[in-house]
Amino acid sequence: MSVLEKSIWTGKIYSNEWREGRGGTQEVSNPSTGETIASIGFSTPDDVHAAAKRAASAQKLWAAVKPTERATVLRKAGDLLQAHAEELIHWVVTETGSIPDKAAMEVYYSANECFEASALPTHPHGEYLPSDAPHWSIARRVPAGVVSVIAPFNFPLLLAMRSVAPALALGNAVLLKPDPRTSVVGGALIARIFEEAGLPAGVLQYLPGGGDVGAATVEAPEVRVVSFTGSTAAGRHVGEAGARNLKRTHLELGGNNVLIVLPGADLDLAAGVGAMGSFFHQGQICMSTGRHIVHADLHDEYVRKLSDRAEALVVGDPSAGPVHLGPIIDSRQLEGIRSIVEGTVGAGATLAAGGTYDGQFYRPTVLCDLTADMSAWNQEIFGPVAPVLKVATIDEAIELANASEYGLSVSIIGDVGEAMKIADRIHSGKIHINEMTVADEANAPFGGVGASGTGSRLGGPGANIEAFTETQWITISPQVPVYPF
Repeated sequence: MSVLEKSIWTGKIYSNEWREGRGGTQEVSNPSTGETIASIGFSTPDDVHAAAKRAASAQKLWAAVKPTERATVLRKAGDLLQAHAEELIHWVVTETGSIPDKAAMEVYYSANECFEASALPTHPHGEYLPSDAPHWSIARRVPAGVVSVIAPFNFPLLLAMRSVAPALALGNAVLLKPDPRTSVVGGALIARIFEEAGLPAGVLQYLPGGGDVGAATVEAPEVRVVSFTGSTAAGRHVGEAGARNLKRTHLELGGNNVLIVLPGADLDLAAGVGAMGSFFHQGQICMSTGRHIVHADLHDEYVRKLSDRAEALVVGDPSAGPVHLGPIIDSRQLEGIRSIVEGTVGAGATLAAGGTYDGQFYRPTVLCDLTADMSAWNQEIFGPVAPVLKVATIDEAIELANASEYGLSVSIIGDVGEAMKIADRIHSGKIHINEMTVADEANAPFGGVGASGTGSRLGGPGANIEAFTETQWITISPQVPVYPF
């Protein structure tokens, strides 16, 4: 049977079992065609609170499962993702507007997240502490309890899985709230994969819904940790709610990421880095290249080469034939892109390529002759737009890079020695030398600073154990001491 057999999950949530949600149903559409491709069940805040209680009960039993048995479930989940890759890639293409290569990358990277997480149950979870007292002193990591995972629309499977997998591996239960636009790939698929992998009922709760459901997953008393990936504006609300309810919140937010092209760089290669960084998945990635800073001696040729690449890209329905870019996720997102580009051109920038759209398909766009106060330069566009600004010195490039409120990812193209010196002066969660701004690996810490989030809270054993466990101090005395009272 297909792992995503519709009869199992259509119109339902997953809370200990597949059941009707109290919020009715909502249709999910293919952003390329507008065609309805699925019907998902919607939960309500009451559903969330009931699910949180079920999760808290199931978590105690799951945390007591042998570490090797938890590891087996995670490995099985990864195996299932790979075994059903063709089916899952189809769903990623049709629900998110991804090209097949991006969809395949998302599925296989998600499997890697499961494989990487499978090592966590048997990873060292504490340390021995020297003490002057006549006892043994130990700091150990214990499961946080119930973790809420709120996932976005752009990489719904991967960006959910990179929190769900390590949280489960470390003995937690999870409330998973996907974006309503991508609740099949970002939620139902994950619930089915872990159901088939042998995860006990109740440990993972799939709760699609709107903003009220997301708020409930933060506020539920049983929830200890919230892992949110999404916009900075929404993340501020999540962070405020988490603080008010005394929850730990891990926020992976937006970015207005920088590509710096140094003097002497190979412009053909640099333009390839810039095009991939700005246009991959229609620019709908938190790490997309949003600002191209180019030395004045190279600027005009770089703009020409980047524009040539933009004009050569094919935009269209990824399920209908080979294309480089698919659709923007919805009309609201497209209107935001259009408004920023047209406003920037109206303010005096030059449209070097693109700037047009047909339905949900926006052409890859290059802007030049900008100033740093223009909206396309200082806002996160989340679309296939490459603003280019020229500088006279390296110091000016560094100042511009650091001027943004965001600090997620930076790419530096050119001499490695010079790039390393620049890297030491830039505030960013990630810096990639001679590579694009978009990069992610399951064993690498991931996160940003400033308006891009609360630092590296995911990726690799160190960050994941810190994110999804609590530190508990234990002392053991050989005998009961005699106290003076």
